[in-house]
Amino acid sequence: MAVYPHPTLPPIPVVDVRDTGLMRHCVETRDRARTLRDDCMTFMPPAARALLPMMDRITRTWLRRSGSPYVSEVEAIADAAGVSGVWFLNGCYQWGCTTLAREEAGHSWLARTLDWPFPGLGRHLEVARMRGDVGHFDNVTWPGFVGCLTASAPGRFAATINQAPMWRRTKHPWGRPYDMMANALSTWRIRSIPPDHLLRQIFETCGTYVEARRQLETTSIARPAIYTLIGCRRGEACVIERMSDGFQTRETDTGAANDWLKSAPRWEARISAQAIFTRSAAEAADNSRTRRMHLAAFAGEFARGGFGWVTPPVLNPYTRVAVEMCPARGVLRVVGFETDAGEDAARPVTRVCEVTS
Repeated sequence: MAVYPHPTLPPIPVVDVRDTGLMRHCVETRDRARTLRDDCMTFMPPAARALLPMMDRITRTWLRRSGSPYVSEVEAIADAAGVSGVWFLNGCYQWGCTTLAREEAGHSWLARTLDWPFPGLGRHLEVARMRGDVGHFDNVTWPGFVGCLTASAPGRFAATINQAPMWRRTKHPWGRPYDMMANALSTWRIRSIPPDHLLRQIFETCGTYVEARRQLETTSIARPAIYTLIGCRRGEACVIERMSDGFQTRETDTGAANDWLKSAPRWEARISAQAIFTRSAAEAADNSRTRRMHLAAFAGEFARGGFGWVTPPVLNPYTRVAVEMCPARGVLRVVGFETDAGEDAARPVTRVCEVTS
């Protein structure tokens, strides 16, 4: 099933910030950042929205204590936007993902979906053409967001980040909010760089796949994460399962969702916010495994385009982004998804954006 949307759907903006910088762009487009923030907040009940100023203060304190070089950008964007929620959204890690790296006709391809309950993330997508010390790269992002979740550097490498499983102190589903809070409190004591900020940093500073892999494996990070990385040569593809100061890297079975490849005691695969009190740990693990295996079984070719692999269960009500990219060929394709009230499945809301080097 090809999901190339009808050409009358709106395009995804491609913004060139290689000379002006991302921070200036985000400040200049603060109205778009405010609109995105407003759309995202519709997911939260009014009582939770009232806590946004407090959540901003907590996130700001954590980011300022972290090893991130991008804190000043978040600060400038938050000041320009003039509304609460910018700091919180830049520190929020409530997403699910399904990712696969594989070789086709001698070139590595990386495909991924990003699932998030916040409305608006599909409609307000943009591709920022950015530049670092070693060359330019294309970052699939949003107005006001300074980290990097999905990006490709033509001629160098491409990479994505998935949310890792959650450390559980309790066993019952009703204990998940406590575990989330306890994990957050432990994170605030860590001075390391956030995983999505590290991903941006490697695109700005690493000239090769080998350098990027080394940095993703060894740089201390604030939270566990799962990175998928591909290069431009044969055999340059891996999944890096990261703890704060440790890693497991594999060059086979290069698919990932939101659990370790080998499930570990006390670690629980991520689940949607709607199922937080109902889904068991076994069901969460099965959901993550099923999505990963379904994408790995895709018999078509990413090189042909069409996003034919974006089908259930990889496609679900929370899917907001789908991406296909090949740094060796300098190709990146993106499409945005949304699920409106009354709909059971996400649907494309943008044209497919294809960026080539």
